Amino acid sequence: MANVSVYNMEGKEVGTIELNDAVFGVAVNEHLVHMAVVQQLANNRQGTQKAKTRAEVSGGGRKPWRQKGTGHARQGSIRAPQWKGGGVVFAPVPRDYSFKMNKKEKQAALKSVLSDKVAGGNLIVLDELKFDEIKTKNFVNVMKNLKVESGLVVLAENDQNVVMSAKNVAEVNTAQVNAINVYDILKAKTLVLTKDAVSKIEEVYA
Repeated sequence: MANVSVYNMEGKEVGTIELNDAVFGVAVNEHLVHMAVVQQLANNRQGTQKAKTRAEVSGGGRKPWRQKGTGHARQGSIRAPQWKGGGVVFAPVPRDYSFKMNKKEKQAALKSVLSDKVAGGNLIVLDELKFDEIKTKNFVNVMKNLKVESGLVVLAENDQNVVMSAKNVAEVNTAQVNAINVYDILKAKTLVLTKDAVSKIEEVYA
């Protein structure tokens, strides 16, 4: 089991914590990680694109000129695709891009990215993260103390003082344990977990 230093909000080391290898020490499965990222991005797509085919464009019911003898190429409708204002040949239509992954595959992908953060030294454990008031400056100071410029802070519970204090910090996001996902963890340069969040993650995924 990996031992990781635990820091307080001043950035000082106050102890160590032993991470469960079943969650934070697994072999990275790149295929499942890729699938999880593609799934999240695909599921976020609205799929509301639409263009009209020649059948849907108004007008064009009459043949513009007779078939032969005009010197022009034969035409059947002024709403054919080659005409200005005509329909689109293979017009995009609304569709659902989402697809499903098995629960075990999702969990394996999440464990992979968590393990990768530990192996790369990009995981920081905080003993606690609590504020008496909503103040962006307090959150910024904690991130400076931890030397975190870009990252994801994972909380065990929905602490509004912390969440609202972090809302205007551009490069740092917050999330609860039940809302973490592969894409956000991968995107974050540094992953910051509270001790309570570590316990909850191990409880859920071990």
